[in-house]
Amino acid sequence: MDGLKRIVAAIFDFLQGIVVVLAVLVMIYLFIMSPQEVNGASMEPNFHNGEYILTNKIEYKFREPHRGDVIIFKSWSDKNVDYIKRVIGLPGDTVQLNNNAMYVNGEKLDENYLASDVIIFGGSFLQEGQTITVPPDMYFVCGDNRPHSSDSREFGPVAKDDIVGTVIFRYWPFSQFGTLTHPVYNIN
Repeated sequence: MDGLKRIVAAIFDFLQGIVVVLAVLVMIYLFIMSPQEVNGASMEPNFHNGEYILTNKIEYKFREPHRGDVIIFKSWSDKNVDYIKRVIGLPGDTVQLNNNAMYVNGEKLDENYLASDVIIFGGSFLQEGQTITVPPDMYFVCGDNRPHSSDSREFGPVAKDDIVGTVIFRYWPFSQFGTLTHPVYNIN
């Protein structure tokens, strides 16, 4: 009988440990980091359809997004859909599309992460030659595959409250495993 009590106690201890581990994982998933799957071609050549990335959901609680950050945000039309784009303009920045280049605060943005032959078109929000100012608590975002990306050129800046987090790590495919490099811009 004593042996049976030990076995039952060991099973309950094991199950209790599993419950604690699962609770910790759920807390991490909900509040700190979450896996995401890239859907679509809007971020090619840097992110491809079917890749898996890790999103840091807590970093923007302590700092504002930076120009060049790759972010995950909630769709403006359906909050159950997430998008991945790159931050181009910060609150208060002026953004302009002119002669196949993006300009921020009057300075041409050096976007060496774009394909060399990419053509940048305007959208219904930001058209060729037009300048807009990014409102407070909003961010102007663009996909790296500009001809095949619905982004702030089309739907306008993204609210900070809609940002889920910043992409920090790619874990699939394994050939692309690792942290992301952050671009350096000539703009303050």
